[in-house]
Formats: sequence, C-alpha cells, structure tokens
Amino acid sequence: MERQVLFSILLCCVCSALGQISYSVPEEMPKGSVVGNIAIDLGLDVKRLQSGKARIFTGESAEYVELSRERGVLLVKEKIDRELLCRQTTPCALHLQIILENPMELFRITVEITDINDNSPSFKNGEKRFEISESAVTGSKFVLEKAVDLDIGRNDSELDRETASEYNITVTCSDGGIPSLSSSVTLTLKISDVNDNMPVFERSSYEAYIVENNKP
Repeated sequence: MERQVLFSILLCCVCSALGQISYSVPEEMPKGSVVGNIAIDLGLDVKRLQSGKARIFTGESAEYVELSRERGVLLVKEKIDRELLCRQTTPCALHLQIILENPMELFRITVEITDINDNSPSFKNGEKRFEISESAVTGSKFVLEKAVDLDIGRNDSELDRETASEYNITVTCSDGGIPSLSSSVTLTLKISDVNDNMPVFERSSYEAYIVENNKP
C-alpha cells in the first residue's frame, strides 16, 4: 500500500503540465482539417512525438480531434457542430491533454470552436392559429411566439450606446394583389445615453509639486 501511494505522488509530480497552447477553429470544418501544429507551437521535434508515443489523454475530446505523430499536427477527426456540443454556451471549447512517455511530459491544449451562421431562425410550431372576433378594431395586436436561432451573434446582445449610438432598420410592407406591390421605409433608432460608466483617469497616478503658502 505504501508503494502505491508513493508511486501516485511521484506520477503527479512528473506529469505536471509543461506548456499550454490555444487554437481557434470554426465549426463544421471537414474531417482531416488541420487544427494546429503542436510540434512547432510546443517546440517539439516530430521524432520526439513518435518516440514518446504522443497521444491525446483527455477522452471526451478524442472523438473530435486526433493527433498525427508523423506530421506533428492536430486534425479534425469528425465534423464539430458547435450548437450540438455547447448550445448557447460561450466560449465553446474542447480541453485536451497531450501526453508523452520516456520521459513523461504533459501539455494542455484548448481548442475554441467558433460559430458560423449555419442555422436559420425557426418557430417552435410550423403553424399558428388565431381566433379573431369579427368585432376586432383595426390596429388590434396579436402576439406571435418568438423565433429561436441556435447560432450566436450580434443580434442577441443588449443595447450599448458607447458601442453603437444609432441603428438603421428597413421595414417592407407588401400587399396581397397580383402582382404584389411593396413599399419600404427606413427607421432610424437613436439610442439615448444613461449614466452607466464611471469617470476614469487617463493614468493610474499623478504627481504635483506645490509651493507652500500658496493662496487657495
């Protein structure tokens, strides 16, 4: 029992991470696409990867990424669907470890999966029915359920006047005639400011010299 405990402690010391690198790739990349050259980025010789039997140590990421010892690169093993992997969580990333033997070395790798616009907005139900009274006045409002877009993007963020103070939106109205005729109008939305930013000095410290007996 003492030997087993001693061996576990020794193994943890030897396997301490020697380096960490990060890559960023878009989702849906074809199988075999290069994620990154770990031999160059970690400063390792390709022969060292082969002699050390380099392999991906973290199991959950192994189904998406594989290591080519001969080329010293990480490759896409299967197409990665960011929405299936992370849904609305950002950033979406794979965390894996590369382990080598003789001597034992361990490197941490992070692969961020960026979003592409591969999903259309959709409604939960393909059909929506309303019961409207014949006495409903012109201009009555009936609310539709919201559409959901699995992709992440700039249309789901809060307003920030410091980032954008104005938005231009085009609204198109079409009639039901044959042929259908339409007209468009441009809406300009100006974002009013609120006091949501504290004053900030340009420098973290200032020095000044004052002569004594100066008038206030």
